[in-house]
Amino acid sequence: MSAEIYVSTDIEADGPIPGPHSMLSFASAAYTEDKQLIGTFSANLEVLEGASAHPVQEAWWKTQPEAWAACRRDLQQPAKALTDYVTWVEALPGKPVFVAMPAGFDFTFMFWYMMRFTGRCPFSWSALDIKTLAFAMTGLPYRKCIKPRLPQRWFDDHPHTHVALDDAIEQGALFCNMLAELRATQAALAAAAKDGDGSGQKAAVKPAN
Repeated sequence: MSAEIYVSTDIEADGPIPGPHSMLSFASAAYTEDKQLIGTFSANLEVLEGASAHPVQEAWWKTQPEAWAACRRDLQQPAKALTDYVTWVEALPGKPVFVAMPAGFDFTFMFWYMMRFTGRCPFSWSALDIKTLAFAMTGLPYRKCIKPRLPQRWFDDHPHTHVALDDAIEQGALFCNMLAELRATQAALAAAAKDGDGSGQKAAVKPAN
């Protein structure tokens, strides 16, 4: 079985949903489980014909002039960019898993764009949500699973700039650190269970009659 490749993805958009609004930029950083960054892909996109910016996002972008400038240069037609992207994902050396935070937002745009412009999605119908993983690992209420409340040991020294590639790399490293801790916890629990009673002590042998 091929190893999974975790494709951390971030998108920037001018509205809450694709179609009426446009994805302005997207990027993916492909990681192995042991946090090796094996490739990246990024593209800035021309806006969709007939689409317009949502007033809320339009106002927010005015507060982010550097990120706005970064996502509006070297624009590509969506059909070309998404075709190249799907080809890139399909060439990765393993089974690709879409990873994002929150996946509900980023995957909505990426899935819509891939199906609209290429007719296929190499991730199938699913995405791995970092926020949900944090909910399971921390015991925090789901809506409180935001980055400032997560353990600092999970974060590497990567910037979060609202430039898609920067954020994809940052969140991919975050995911890999969380996954490593999850795997270590699972291994410790398995070792304890193997000892016999889950406490780490060997179970007493029942004397024969």
